[in-house]
Formats: sequence, C-alpha cells, structure tokens
Amino acid sequence: MQKRRWRWISLNLLRKLLMYAVCVIALVALFSVHLFPSSSSIKVPNFSDAFKLPTQHELKHQSWTRELTPPHLSKGKDPLSSHSRQLVGAREISDYDKLWKRSSNSKFEPCIEPSANYTPPGESRGYLLVHANGGLNQMRFGICDMVAVARIINATLVIPELDKKSFWQDNSHFSDVFDEDHFINVLANDVRVVKKLPKELATASKSKKEFRSWSGVEYYEDEITNSWLNHQIIQASKSDSRLANNYLPLDIQKLRCRACYEALRFAPRIEAMGKLLVDRMRSYGPYIALHLRFEKDMLAFSGCTQELSPAEAEELRMLRNNTDNWKIKDIDSKEQRSKGECPLTPKEVGFFLSALGYPSNTPIYIAAGETYGGDSHMAYLLSRYPYIMSKEKLATVEELQPFINHGSQLAALDYIVSVESNVFIPSYSGNMAKAVEGHRRFLGHRKTIVPFRKIIVRLFDKLENATLKERNKISSQIIDAHKKRQGSPRKRKGPISGTRGMDRFRSEESFYTNPKPECLCQRETPNVNTSHIIR
Repeated sequence: MQKRRWRWISLNLLRKLLMYAVCVIALVALFSVHLFPSSSSIKVPNFSDAFKLPTQHELKHQSWTRELTPPHLSKGKDPLSSHSRQLVGAREISDYDKLWKRSSNSKFEPCIEPSANYTPPGESRGYLLVHANGGLNQMRFGICDMVAVARIINATLVIPELDKKSFWQDNSHFSDVFDEDHFINVLANDVRVVKKLPKELATASKSKKEFRSWSGVEYYEDEITNSWLNHQIIQASKSDSRLANNYLPLDIQKLRCRACYEALRFAPRIEAMGKLLVDRMRSYGPYIALHLRFEKDMLAFSGCTQELSPAEAEELRMLRNNTDNWKIKDIDSKEQRSKGECPLTPKEVGFFLSALGYPSNTPIYIAAGETYGGDSHMAYLLSRYPYIMSKEKLATVEELQPFINHGSQLAALDYIVSVESNVFIPSYSGNMAKAVEGHRRFLGHRKTIVPFRKIIVRLFDKLENATLKERNKISSQIIDAHKKRQGSPRKRKGPISGTRGMDRFRSEESFYTNPKPECLCQRETPNVNTSHIIR
C-alpha cells in the first residue's frame, strides 16, 4: 500500500515537472521569435479584406500614382503605426525624423503642361516602328524617348515591341506590362499612337535605322526625316539613349515627362498587385525599399567578385566572356570596387544601414531578383535586419502566379513598391535606381539615399581589417558623406569635366534620374486675393 502511494506521488511530480518544462520552452521560443526573428519566421500575416486583390471590375479604377503624398504621410495623420511604435521603442522623435523624414522639396512640384504655342500633332508623314531594348526601365526610358522622336519627325507611333531576348527572356507584350489604351489616350494631343500597322502596309519596305545615341532635334529633323522620301515606315532597332539629356526644346522635355509619369502606366493587374504589396509593407510601418543589385547578371557584367567563392567568380567570368554584347571581358574586380563601380554586397549594405542609424528591426523590402549565391550571401544582412520582405514573402503563391517567368512584370511590382517607400536605397546606379530616383523626385522629392560606394567600401575594409576601430567615428563619416545625397531638389548634373565625344554624353546625369529644371517648378506663394491656387 505504501509503495503504491509513493508511486502515485512520483508520477504526479513527474507530470508537473514535464508541464513546467514545456511551458518554459514555449515561453523561451515565443520570446526569441519576437526579439530575434529569423527570416523564415516572418510570415505573411492574415491580412484583412483591405489587403486583398480587387475584382476585375475594380481593377479599372485602381491606380497607385494618384496621390503625391502617400495616405500614411498626409497632413494630420500619424505615420507611426502601432507596430512601428514598437519598433522605434524609446528612440527620440528627432532621431526618427532624421531617419525617415524627407528633405524639404523647396515647394517644387510637377509642371509638365505644354507651352501656349504647342499645337496638336500635324498630319502624319508615316509610321515609326520601335524595338525597345533592355530590361524594364531601360525600355521605359527608350519608349518615352521614342514618343518625343515621333513628335519631332511628325510620325505615327506604333505601340513599341518589347525586348524578348534580354537576360530575363521575358515574352511579355506591351499590353502585358503597360496600360495600352491609357498610353494612347494620354498622348492624343502630342502624338498619334496606333496598336498596329495598317494591313495595307504590313509588307511595305521599311527604312531600318539605329538612331545615333544622345542626339538632338537637328539630327532627327535633318537626317532621319529624309527617310520619308522613299518609305512610309521608319523602323528603329534600338530605343535606349537615343535622345540627348540636355539642350532640347522645353516642350520636348515636358513631353518626355508626360510620357514617363502620366502615359506609361502599368497594366491594371500589375498596378493592383503593386498597390497590394505597398499596403502590406505599410502595415509594418515606415519601410525602406532596397534595390539589392547583387544578382548574377549585374555581377557578371561589372566583373565584381567581392565575397564570392572562386567557383562563383569563375562562373561569372564565363558568363561575361560568352555574352557578345558585353564588350569588356577582362576586369580587375579589386580596382572596380576601389573606384566605387561595384554593387554593394549584402554585407556592405548591412554595414551601411547600421552606420546611418537604422535600427535592426527596420522593415526592409528587397526590390530585386534572386540574390546570387542565395542565403549564404544574405546571412550577415539578415542577422542585422531580420525584418526583410520581398514579393514572395508578402504575397501568396496564387497571387504571384500570373507574373512568374515574366521578369519585366515582376520588376514592375518592385518598381511600384520602391516608388512608394518611405526611403529608397539602391546598391548600384543602374536603370532601376535611376528610374525610381527620378520618379520619386517628380512626386515631391521623396527620400532617396544614394550610397557613396567609394567611401563606403573604404571604411568597410578598414573596419574589417581592424585598422579603424572607432565605430562612432565611422558612423559620423558615413552620415556626413550622405547629407546631400538624399533626394533634395537640385539641378541635373552635366558632363564630367574633361570628357569628350560619346564619353561626355555618357557621363551626364540621365534626364530620367532628375527631370529638374524642365519638369519641376518652384511654387510661388499666392497673394491673399489670388483666385487660382496651385494644388
């Protein structure tokens, strides 16, 4: 009897001990997930109906570009959600402002209306066929240039054909990526645009041209218009960089802006999905969109091998050598990096964000394709900034399915989330970085931090090699170097002094990176009795 009683007491004690152990383990796991979330632990939340895709009928009325100021930053609204208040914690509001508040736009706002002397398009002299080459943003720039060229040479523009042979091998048509009818209607007073050539001209001979890079109006008026003497169709084999950045008539520059920021709207389903991703990112509070250009094509093209294994470096070297249109084959990676001509690595980006003062729980959206080498190269960045999101984390497989295997459409989603972010940071100055920076300038000079890569890698190496140990000193140097690189209003930069010929044009800042002064005007304070107020 005594033995049975002791056995019962022992079993009860054992049960209680096991129950306490399970509770402790559960509490520790819960505590660690909240304080130190891994990338895999950050799942898509159960979003309410406000974060669902609209119906087909609703798609027609959706647009992510309606408001110059995002709803969460409008006057009278607190930009800090309950989640972001938890993230900021005890940080002072002044520190918060330094991190997230945009620079003053000095009351600059879009001014893209044509002049009083501007007339509707005259009688068309023929048709302009365009093959837009490159990735999404290279094609965007080219299409906008070709709108202006069609105006200059008095041509009817046929909806451009998109590049299907670039690195992404995307077979999308214009209407798959852009809103075709909107494009035609918005430009109706500027250029005649048709979806296809008339049937009677389908087999007509064409004047095939590769327009000279960075050309002015005179080139098109004097040389290209001669083609109308013998042909009804001019076919442009390339569209990128066919117009000069500077010294074009004001109405032509404003037309480029109307084409880029009003006419060239994404297709309804892309806009709807992009808006959904933006809303879901905003639910985490203010966020950074990071264009992390640590991708296979970029690394192979630039010849940058920092933090890569010998096998990875050799794979990229072979890709560069086997790509005919990449003319430079032998590249010194260390020299490239020391000159600031390499994309920042994920590890360097983590160092940069920390030096700027962004806390480890800052929400970050990765606006890019697959990181070369995958998780092995993302480990350091993830250890510092675990709240890293992407299309794949914010959306379900079913929601993203229509865009899979369409690189241009996926890039368009990243473009939308980047333009609408609180802070945009590109790790490299490619076409995506230029396009987003320009669009953000156009929409009110939203905060865009352009890394001074030459300085960043020099300080990063000193820290890695233990030749500079004062972390506070490094942080202050990084902050000081970027005070004037945050998207505040400034005039577009001209060519680098001493450059000549094509290198001179190539060194100019792109028109689409900074459309000031032609497309951004300083608003004057109205008098009390003024009846018209610019809004």
